[in-house]
Amino acid sequence: METQSKSIKSYAKEAKQRLKSRFWEEYKREVDSGVKIAKEEGLAPSGVEKYFKSKVVRTVRGTKKEDEMFYKEVKNMLDAYGKPSDALSRLMDKKYFLTLSYEERERYLFRLSEKYLKAIERYDREREIEITLGKA
Repeated sequence: METQSKSIKSYAKEAKQRLKSRFWEEYKREVDSGVKIAKEEGLAPSGVEKYFKSKVVRTVRGTKKEDEMFYKEVKNMLDAYGKPSDALSRLMDKKYFLTLSYEERERYLFRLSEKYLKAIERYDREREIEITLGKA
């Protein structure tokens, strides 16, 4: 019970900090600006709204540090090389991979490819909006 109340306190403290830092006003200004640009470009504003919403959800809810680090690694690779044919090889932990049995290696590659495909989807969505908004 005590950890739950601490958790609630920390959430409340974070929410209060967001209000003090004018986080929500900044968010609203960015969304309005993005929607305006999207309309001027003849694009659906809902895509821009989804882009900013997902950014805020990741900020407020938080993401696993490991997942965010993996995404940044994929993003850097895609920015530098496009979509290389050896992407999984570049992303895998080769030392760890060599310690696995055949079945474990298959599972590892399957999970890695799932994470990679999700990261590509996120990258493509974000990149499209950032290009539209002139942030790329």
